[in-house]
Amino acid sequence: MSDIQGRHLIVSAIENGTVIDHIPSNRLFEVISILKLDSIASQITFGSNLESKTLGKKAIIKISDKFFSGDEINKIAIVVPEAKLNIIRNYTVVEKQHVSLPAEITGITRCFNPVCITNHQAITQKFNVVASNPTTLQCVYCEKITDKDNFNLL
Repeated sequence: MSDIQGRHLIVSAIENGTVIDHIPSNRLFEVISILKLDSIASQITFGSNLESKTLGKKAIIKISDKFFSGDEINKIAIVVPEAKLNIIRNYTVVEKQHVSLPAEITGITRCFNPVCITNHQAITQKFNVVASNPTTLQCVYCEKITDKDNFNLL
C-alpha cells in the first residue's frame, strides 16, 4: 500500500498499460480467461471485492504495457458491458473508455444451438446484439437468441 498525494492506493500504479475497472467481482476470472491474460508476459495485478460506489463491490485488473485491440474490447463488453478502460501512459490516465458492444459480434462466441450451421461447417460465427445489459445476442444464421450466461466464447 502506498500514499500518493493524500490518496490511499490498495493496488499499486502502473507506468504504462491498461486498467480494466468496474468489473463485477463475480466476473473477474471470466475476464481474465477470455482475454487469455494467464498467457501474457506483462505484469498483471488484479483485485477483487474492492469498494465501489456504483457496484458495491468490484474487481479491477491492471496490465502493464498492454493496450487492447477492438476485438479484445468487444470480448470485455460481452462479459462486462459496464466495464471501463483507463489507458495509462507515464503513470497518468490519458484516456478513459466505456466499453460498448457494436451492433454485430463476429468470431468471438460460438452459437449454443447444436444444430446451427456454424457448429458443423467452417463458417465464422456472427451475432446481432439484441441488448447490451444484460448482453443478449442473436445468431445471424439460425436466429437463436442467447444471453451472457450461455455464451461459449472462442
